[in-house]
Amino acid sequence: MAAVWNDISSEFLHLYPRGRRLLVVSGADAERSRRAADDLAAALADAGQQVERAHSADGDGQALRDDVITPFRAAESAGTVLVVSGPAALIDEGTRGLWNHIVWQLAGAEAPHSIASAIVDVTDPENPTRRFADYCALPSSYGA
Repeated sequence: MAAVWNDISSEFLHLYPRGRRLLVVSGADAERSRRAADDLAAALADAGQQVERAHSADGDGQALRDDVITPFRAAESAGTVLVVSGPAALIDEGTRGLWNHIVWQLAGAEAPHSIASAIVDVTDPENPTRRFADYCALPSSYGA
């Protein structure tokens, strides 16, 4: 497993050490985000976390809320991380506030999303790398 997923897992657990937590891996390509989310979920499990996985191929925010997020939040067990993957629609205006942490995966010259907590370049899926972007000088509409 790539070190980048262990690093993001450690960062996420430092910021959100307990409770029922929601993490999304999104990007322009829904299937690519699925693989990235699987790798991140494995890193979280290796770190001793109970992990649940969900994927939304179409990014339907209402269906995601009704079918995945609401049951997850209502469940009795504490300390679980729900890792959701799918297209860019998962972090649209209707779902943006759901997530504790947003991982944006991209490849090649794709633009990152400005609200991402972490940006990972998966141009080479076997060797993903973390990108750090400074959005301070960009207009607020960039990447939205």
